Amino acid sequence: MNQLSIDRQATVISALVEGNSIRSTERMTSIHRDTIMRLMVRVADGCDRFLDETMHGLTCDRLQLDEIWCFVGMKQKTAQRLGKAEEYGDLYTYVGINAQTKLAVAYHVGKRDAENTHLFIHDLRRRVVNRPQITTDAYQAYFGAIVRFFGQNVDYAHEQKVFASELNTGRGRYSPPVLTSCDKQAVIGDPDPAFISTSFVERQNLTMRMSMRRFTRLTNGFSKKRENLVAAVCLHFAHYNFCRTHKTLKTTPAVAHGITDHVWSIEELLTAVAGMQQLSHSN
Repeated sequence: MNQLSIDRQATVISALVEGNSIRSTERMTSIHRDTIMRLMVRVADGCDRFLDETMHGLTCDRLQLDEIWCFVGMKQKTAQRLGKAEEYGDLYTYVGINAQTKLAVAYHVGKRDAENTHLFIHDLRRRVVNRPQITTDAYQAYFGAIVRFFGQNVDYAHEQKVFASELNTGRGRYSPPVLTSCDKQAVIGDPDPAFISTSFVERQNLTMRMSMRRFTRLTNGFSKKRENLVAAVCLHFAHYNFCRTHKTLKTTPAVAHGITDHVWSIEELLTAVAGMQQLSHSN
């Protein structure tokens, strides 16, 4: 059992959610990386239970959905060549953001396919109680999943952004492509055209890449195991919703949404997580 004090645990978790790697956290805290990893997985398991219990009965007028790419162990091409595509390779984190309060309502880590899209939308549906307006990109699997779990009780639109080809001259190797067009289409119901957008959830993608070392491109900080990636994502969203002050909101998404009445400290989150784990063990 991990014997770190609550202050030491908070120091480690603070370093991880601010984008530090396991080894850099080890150097800063003089705590062995295996202890850090075990602590992250244990706290993340409690965060998953905590968010599952807390994110229910939500009223969300406008939801934006997107998915962000990363990989585990090796790139997809290598995983396929070695016959390890089920365990390693590309993974996507699906995210659903409330556009008004920036609350991360639901998330899911898995392959970018119909099965995982359905799992994500099903999880989203059981947390939202009203008829929302949903905007996604043009990924086709979203339509079937939203029809299945929301039926006609949704206003759904997709936004398809078209970028200039990478072959265009004047574009550096690591420069973002130029947006050439943006096609917005109503799909189900009567979505308000003024709010057909995925800008907020795409900005959350940047927050994830900056806050989790595993998502940083062109480094060796990528996840070596799927379980550790899932743990890092759980920890990120618990911290993001309850502890991290949003620059625009001037408070946390959980406060803006009325789930709690104050910005939580890392120590408060750890206490809540510990309570969830004790309750789970007692049951």
